[in-house]
Amino acid sequence: MSGHGRRAAPDPPEPLGVPTVDAHTHLDACGCTDAASVRAAMDRAAAVNVTRAVTIADDLDGARFAVRAAHWDDRVHAAVALHPTRTAAVTDADRAEIEALARDPRVVAVGETGLDHHWEYSPHEAQEREFRWHIDLAKRLGKPLMIHDRDAHADVLRVLREEGAPGTVVFHCFSGDAAMARECVDAGYVLSFAGPVTFRNARDLQEAAVLVPEDSFLVETDAPFLTPHPHRGRANEPYCLPWTVRAVASLRGVDADAVADAARRNAERVFGIGDTRRASESVR
Repeated sequence: MSGHGRRAAPDPPEPLGVPTVDAHTHLDACGCTDAASVRAAMDRAAAVNVTRAVTIADDLDGARFAVRAAHWDDRVHAAVALHPTRTAAVTDADRAEIEALARDPRVVAVGETGLDHHWEYSPHEAQEREFRWHIDLAKRLGKPLMIHDRDAHADVLRVLREEGAPGTVVFHCFSGDAAMARECVDAGYVLSFAGPVTFRNARDLQEAAVLVPEDSFLVETDAPFLTPHPHRGRANEPYCLPWTVRAVASLRGVDADAVADAARRNAERVFGIGDTRRASESVR
């Protein structure tokens, strides 16, 4: 994925009063290429109290980078998978490398994987086959599964039922309505809210954000995409997360720091990234 063509990133928002975690970002697509640029991005985030981030892979190159980034900076953790739009021609060697990378101790989730019925880059049958493989991988490794679901709500939920979901399932950039949110919460899934929850035309999504229990939500940027209002269309980065946090707080009628703190605690539990966790010393 590429952030090219987007207008320049906005000036930083007012810092949050407490630390929180960006549960889903793409540091490579944000322009990070080496340890220095990863540290710089996380320094910008830390300046507004976004103190940790999970950087996500959508192909093999992205997976390799995500693991390296997580070793370069203790504030970064990785998730690796093949994005559903990248599943048209997956080989056994591809799966073997994803599995090897997913076993790295700095990888905290298998993802993003799922189904995408918006783009036509990969046949639905191929997407579903690889989704089922990633579900099995997450269960075998005992790691959370991070879901990409675009225009495919019913089919994603069906496959999870058919395969039997892993112990922890995160719906990245949740895009369903209140009814789907209730179904996900009842199933024990975690819903992660990104920039679209701040958009004025996202009433169904905003209703969903209100009803999710405090222990069942995360917040994310999906940077460099989905920059929150009032900067929609500009480049996104983890430091932009406070706008989404404040929007969710306003919808729920609570203080922004309460949302930030709940999201941090949930991310620590879901991904196993408590402050006491030590980073591996090896660097790829």
